[in-house]
Amino acid sequence: MNFLHYDLNLSPNEIVEVTLDKQANVRLLDDINYSKYKSGQQHTYYGGRATTNPVRLSPPHSGHWHLVIDLGGYAGTVNASVRTFRGGQ
Repeated sequence: MNFLHYDLNLSPNEIVEVTLDKQANVRLLDDINYSKYKSGQQHTYYGGRATTNPVRLSPPHSGHWHLVIDLGGYAGTVNASVRTFRGGQ
């Protein structure tokens, strides 16, 4: 499984902004669902297929989050830039 991974500590008033060089899946997962994702199990996440830039996601609660970017099993690579900021900026 090939994917980009970012460890983030976030609160609900923070926004994760992702800019991609091509369409890709952008998922924000908690620890449990990240483990399920890595093992190929069914998991829940925030986000989905990104077809426009930038993608902005906010977590529903404070904690440790995993931002995962992948091509859904298709060949190739994706480049991404990621930044976080407080809402309202």
